[in-house]
Amino acid sequence: MSTRPNLIAATHTPFDARGELNLIAVERQAELLIESGVSGVFPGGTTGESLSLTTDERMSLAKRWVDVAAGTSLRVVIHVGHNALPDAIALARQAEQIGADAISAMPPCYFRPETVEDLVECMREVAGAAPSLPFYYYDIPPMTNVRLSMVEFVARAAGKIPNLSGIKYSNMDLVQLQELLCIGELEILFGCDEALLSAWALGVRGAVGSTYNFAMPLYLDLLAAFERGDLETARRRQLESVRLVRRLQRDGFLPASKALVGMLGADCGACRKPLRTLTTSQLKSLYDDLRSFDVFPRTLTALAATTTAGRV
Repeated sequence: MSTRPNLIAATHTPFDARGELNLIAVERQAELLIESGVSGVFPGGTTGESLSLTTDERMSLAKRWVDVAAGTSLRVVIHVGHNALPDAIALARQAEQIGADAISAMPPCYFRPETVEDLVECMREVAGAAPSLPFYYYDIPPMTNVRLSMVEFVARAAGKIPNLSGIKYSNMDLVQLQELLCIGELEILFGCDEALLSAWALGVRGAVGSTYNFAMPLYLDLLAAFERGDLETARRRQLESVRLVRRLQRDGFLPASKALVGMLGADCGACRKPLRTLTTSQLKSLYDDLRSFDVFPRTLTALAATTTAGRV
């Protein structure tokens, strides 16, 4: 492909053996992501266990990513969504102050917005706290259970959310996706890695995903094949993505994907409870299975004889 595709890694939040933030690890994460060819990072989202972090932790994480990315090719899109609207506003305001490139927010998911009007009003306050930054609404119905029309949201947000730049669309409704892609300057960042090829064929040209942390060669091959009209290769590579995700899901996608990042050289520790910690036998099985995948930017490191806190 003539230019690097706009694939943004939804980054894991690194913890130490005590389960506290390990911000030193962010530099190593960034090095590996730049090396692999991602265009940006999306800290503090679902992959980053956002709602398991305190607001102070999320602010520290955001600041660290902006500092580490300064002067590099990485664009930093900070997730600021929160169940407490004042905290979401504070996170958005801080993202603008520290020099993030953009913000995104999922809706509250305990007391949920029941109508599109409710959603617009809520997001208007969040986006308005960082008026100079592009704002991407984060639509992820399987996690939030907020299942509202994005086409209607965009229409009703016009004039009310001036900095609405697009949607982080972690939604498998491809019919609605086609409608959204026809709306003006709206940028859709697709968030379902296992269906990237389908979205790209519809006209999507940007994505945010978990597997871009460790499988960029796979997606670069996929998109290059699509670009040259080799659909057979593109479909085969997309199926490999599906196989990879299915394998990670067997042990819990987040714990397994976090362990995989560690195998590739960026130890992010275990997930925070209630997510599980992989046992030594699960890690060994995962490592053995992953060696058969031709998708990674570097060779997996050998497992140590013992592990601590589910880390490789």
